[in-house]
Amino acid sequence: MNCARIRYSRHAFERMFERGLSPDMVEQAMVTAEPIIEYPDDRPFPSMLLLAFAKQIPLHLVVAHDSTTKDCIVVTVYIPDRNLWSDDYKTRRTQ
Repeated sequence: MNCARIRYSRHAFERMFERGLSPDMVEQAMVTAEPIIEYPDDRPFPSMLLLAFAKQIPLHLVVAHDSTTKDCIVVTVYIPDRNLWSDDYKTRRTQ
């Protein structure tokens, strides 16, 4: 994702702290992140779910993109649950 600047929502910082993830880990992971799902109708900015790895830990990041400023806003970060996601962490399992 091409970002002029990376910003974090309060929610993202809280979840990162709970999960022992630093901004450096998240920012390094974003460099190689792979888009999984796009949410073009999200407001105030379109967003997407990204799959990334930080120190071999799979991460899902929801990141919004402000096309005016080119800023990326990390909305949340979590470690995908193996019970909810396929082994490649890209597809939700059917319940």
